[in-house]
Amino acid sequence: MSRRNGFSGFPGGGGANMQQLLKQAQKMQQQMTDMSAQLDNAEFEATSGGGMVTVKIAGTHEVKSITINPQVVDPEDVEMLQDLIIAAFNEAIRKCTETREQSMNSLAPGMGGFGGLL
Repeated sequence: MSRRNGFSGFPGGGGANMQQLLKQAQKMQQQMTDMSAQLDNAEFEATSGGGMVTVKIAGTHEVKSITINPQVVDPEDVEMLQDLIIAAFNEAIRKCTETREQSMNSLAPGMGGFGGLL
């Protein structure tokens, strides 16, 4: 096996290609940092019960607001209200997580989101 420029397995390799690869990695890291900050500041909203309960969360999963239509408040059926709140929260979190994964994967297509680390 021949060794060119001291790097076997890197055709035409050497310092120039490694520098370019490092620059690309640094650029991707900056893009990921920027996108992560944008997603942290984004708001995700979900409703349940045909709009009776609305939940808004930040990209950090921090709850921003909960809106409950007074029509759904029934002292005889608190469980239904609890279920609607849970459903709205779960949907908001799902939207947030899905958006984050899609956004990060778009920066590194074919890398599978860095093995699920994002």
